[in-house]
Amino acid sequence: MKIIKKIVLWILILFFGSSILFTLIYKWVPVYVSPLMLIRCAQQYHSDQPMRLHHSWVPLDSISPHLSTAVMASEDQLFLEHHGFDTKAIKQAAREYLDGKRKRGGSTISQQTAKNVFLWPTSSWIRKGFETYFTFLIELMWSKERIMEVYLNTIEMGDGIYGAQAVAEYHFGTTASRLTKKQSALIAASLPNPLRFNSGAPTPYLRKRQRQIIRQMPYIEHQKKKHKF
Repeated sequence: MKIIKKIVLWILILFFGSSILFTLIYKWVPVYVSPLMLIRCAQQYHSDQPMRLHHSWVPLDSISPHLSTAVMASEDQLFLEHHGFDTKAIKQAAREYLDGKRKRGGSTISQQTAKNVFLWPTSSWIRKGFETYFTFLIELMWSKERIMEVYLNTIEMGDGIYGAQAVAEYHFGTTASRLTKKQSALIAASLPNPLRFNSGAPTPYLRKRQRQIIRQMPYIEHQKKKHKF
């Protein structure tokens, strides 16, 4: 019994120690590969499909500010105000789930970043628990600018496309720094399901979402100025 307790203790020490260490490392070091990228490559390999992994890390000041504004407008309008969790959205999602309505996410950009960098995509209560822990860590150790920088560089934005630079190049023939407001809004509109919705070949639904996001962007721009983001 003592041996089992020691093993469990060392496992916990190893987990907490390594998670804190990697969170500190990623505070400064670019995230060149994520678990999702590796999982997608494995899925492509097992399906006898060509390997597709387009990703280039670029710093936040080399990404059009329109893109951060658009993703906040679409994904997390309280990003600059909360500490990782939007309790109002979580409660609303829980109520809708209990009422048997269509499941929707309540994840913030911070939570999505934690998932993208440290965890796997399949949803489960176990993953949600780890996601909560890593969200707490990055909110504690990283700035909002760093969280956004990592998010915009690791988020899946198309089939084999990850991050702002890759989507700018493969969907719009430009660079991340030159993305326009309309292009940024299209990218943000596709993020709930980038494998279904192609920002480079938008459907009428995606165009509708683009217009909605553009209308919300002035509010986010005001928030960014308020928080000196």
